Amino acid sequence: MNSSDPLGVTQRWRLDLAYDGQAFSGFAYQPQHDTVVGQLRATLAKTLRLEHEPLIVGAGRTDAGVHAFNQVVHVDLPVVTKVRSLESERLMTSLNKQLRGRVQILRAEPVESDFHARFSATWREYRYLVLESKPPGLESTNAWAWSVAGPLDLRAMNRAAKNVLGTHDFRAFCRRPTNSSADEPLLRKVLDAHWERLDDEWVMSPRHAPVVRLTIRAQSFCHNMVRCLVSTMVAVGQGDLSVDIVEERLESLSRYQLPQAAPAGGLALIGVGYPESK
Repeated sequence: MNSSDPLGVTQRWRLDLAYDGQAFSGFAYQPQHDTVVGQLRATLAKTLRLEHEPLIVGAGRTDAGVHAFNQVVHVDLPVVTKVRSLESERLMTSLNKQLRGRVQILRAEPVESDFHARFSATWREYRYLVLESKPPGLESTNAWAWSVAGPLDLRAMNRAAKNVLGTHDFRAFCRRPTNSSADEPLLRKVLDAHWERLDDEWVMSPRHAPVVRLTIRAQSFCHNMVRCLVSTMVAVGQGDLSVDIVEERLESLSRYQLPQAAPAGGLALIGVGYPESK
């Protein structure tokens, strides 16, 4: 970096994002696919007339179809671009105009150089929506919720959810990362996990349907962890699996008799915590 050249000086920025996951092939950059990071990189380069698309680091990766109401990323941008000096409001307004609603920038601010969207985060929080019935004409899945046969036993589901609290090896509930050993633990610390029935019914369905929501917060998550836990706990709520199944599989590390992961559409990243955040 040449400090005598203002175009060579960079500033780290934090961007908070929201997006509809059904519009993308996931969050992480994939050159041959339309992803959240790919869209944001291209838009930043175009808006600021950068010679190269900037590197973007996110707090966590969401799969295709998974939504975010508050994803956090960081990116290093020139202090002075070929367009103008960077200011928070102008940057946010320019990006949102170019992104046209596909990704919404909720916050844009310069941060210290040691801020890291992924490694500085102390927790991530997801929510999953489940419709408690299958009204005529309503598919079993849609873009925002998973419709299942109800009613669900929420008390049993919350008993199962209590078993994930604390630090556990989640190999039975996660897709193993590529090139990792089958004997390598997937340790994650869950801070909170609970189900609740919402007061408002799901009015986007052909007729109103009861809806329940899982809220789960952890220091970090492994691939498919929330969706695998959801499908298992829904099966508990339907009476198809024992309430002790989560505890048993955490101990055995086996996916034996567990259902496939719940659909992506019901899942959304709703928050990321940092040391200065409550």
